[in-house]
Amino acid sequence: MIRLFRHYVPGSMMMLGLGEAILLFAALLLGVQIRFSDMPIPRGDVHSQLLAAKGLVFAAVVLASMSTMGLYWRHLRADSMWHVLLRLAGAFLLAVLVLSLLFYVFPGLSLGRGALLLALLIAFSGVLSARLLHYHFADHDALKARVLVVGAGRKASQLESLRRRVDWHGFKLVGYVHVRGEHDAVDGGKIIHTEQPLDRLVEEYRIDEIVVAIDDRRKSFPVDEILECKMKGVQVVDLATFFERQTGKLKLEAVHPSSLIFCDGFSQAVLRKSSKRFFDIGASLLLLFFAWPLMLVTAAAIALESRFRGPILYRQVRVGRFGEPFEVLKFRSMNVDAERDGQARWADASDSRITRVGGFIRTFRIDELPQLINVLRGDMSFVGPRPERPEFVEQLRQEIPFYDLRHKVAPGITGWAQISYPYGASVRDAVEKLQYDLYYIKNYSLLFDFLILLQTAHAVVWGKGAR
Repeated sequence: MIRLFRHYVPGSMMMLGLGEAILLFAALLLGVQIRFSDMPIPRGDVHSQLLAAKGLVFAAVVLASMSTMGLYWRHLRADSMWHVLLRLAGAFLLAVLVLSLLFYVFPGLSLGRGALLLALLIAFSGVLSARLLHYHFADHDALKARVLVVGAGRKASQLESLRRRVDWHGFKLVGYVHVRGEHDAVDGGKIIHTEQPLDRLVEEYRIDEIVVAIDDRRKSFPVDEILECKMKGVQVVDLATFFERQTGKLKLEAVHPSSLIFCDGFSQAVLRKSSKRFFDIGASLLLLFFAWPLMLVTAAAIALESRFRGPILYRQVRVGRFGEPFEVLKFRSMNVDAERDGQARWADASDSRITRVGGFIRTFRIDELPQLINVLRGDMSFVGPRPERPEFVEQLRQEIPFYDLRHKVAPGITGWAQISYPYGASVRDAVEKLQYDLYYIKNYSLLFDFLILLQTAHAVVWGKGAR
C-alpha cells in the first residue's frame, strides 16, 4: 500500500493509474500525429504547449470517467474481463460526452473528429491491454509483501476476520509467531514455534513486514528483537495500523484511547477547515448548476404521484457537528403518513412506505439533492459521516464505543462509509459504518474528498448502497 495524501492506495492500482495516465497522454499525441501525417504540422513552443495541454485534458477526462465507472475502486471485483470490458466501454462513452461538452465551451481545446477518434481507439486498446496485464500479474505472490505476525492470541485472531479478497491484497501471510505466556487462538497450522531470535526468523522466511499483535505488550513485548529487525529494513506496524491500511477503516477491536491520542491524524487545523468549506461551497454550486432541471422534474413527479397532496420536500431533524440538531432537506420518497405512530424506524430493503417515484430517486440518490441547500447553509459538508436521527444516535452512543467521535466533523451528503458499505439498518451496520467514518476523519484531505466524489458517481451510476 502507498499512502497518498494520508489515504492508503494499493500500490499496484497506483502504478496502473500512472501507467494509464501516460498511455492516454501518448495516445492523443499519436492520434494527432497519424491524423495529420500528410500535412505540415506547425512547430514552436506555443503549438507544443497547446498540444500538451490538450493531452493533459484528454487524459484527465478519461481517467475521471474510468474512476466514475469504478475502474479504480478498491473493491472492484475483476473475476470476469467481460465485466471490466463493459465498464471500460461505458467510461470511454462518458469521456466522449464530457469531451464534446468541453470542446463546445472551449473551442481552443478541440482536436477535430478524426484525431479524437484515433486517440480514443488507441487509448481504448492500450488501456484494455494494460488491464489484462495488471489482472494477470498484480496478484502474483512474487509481487506481494511477506508478512509475519508476532503473536498468536486473541488480537492476532482478528486477522481471521479479513474475509474479502481485496483485504488480502498486496501481502502474503507467512505465519504467526507464538509468544511465550500467550494463549494461542489462531489456526495451529499457521503458528511458528521457535526458540531462535526474531531477526533470524525474518531472514529465514524472507519477511518484508512484521505486524505486532501481542495481547499484553507489558509482559511479553520483544523490544530488542523487533528493534533489530527494524534496523535491518523490515517494516514494523501495529495491528490497528495494519487493519486501517488493508481495509480502509479503523477496526474498533484494535483501537484504544491511547492509540487515538498518539496516532498521526485527526487534525482539525484552521486552514484545513477553511479549504474544506471552500470546497463544499464550490462543489454544491457546481452541482446545483447542472442538477436544477432534474430537481424540477423530480418535484413535479412527486407532486403528480401524490395528486398534489403532501409536501414535495421532506424535513427531518438530524444530529450535526458537535451533536447540534438541524433540519435536513430531502425529496419526499415515502408516503405522507410513513411514521404516523411517531416511531422512528430504519428503512428496510423492501420498505412498503416507499412510493414508486421514491424508489427510483432513492436508487440514484436524487432524493439527496436538496441537501445541497444544507451544505450552503453550513449545516452539512459535501463529504462526511451520514447524519443520523437523534433517536438512533442516543441508542448507538450507548452501545458503540467512540461513536460520538463522528460528530466532531460536519455530516455529509456522501462519505467514505456510504460508498464503502451498504445501507445500514441495524446496530451491527452502524458499527461497520463508524469504522469507515473514523478512517475518514483521521485521514481527511481535499484529495480524499475528491476521490470520494468520483466513487460516489460510480455508486450512483450502478445504483449501489441506496435504500
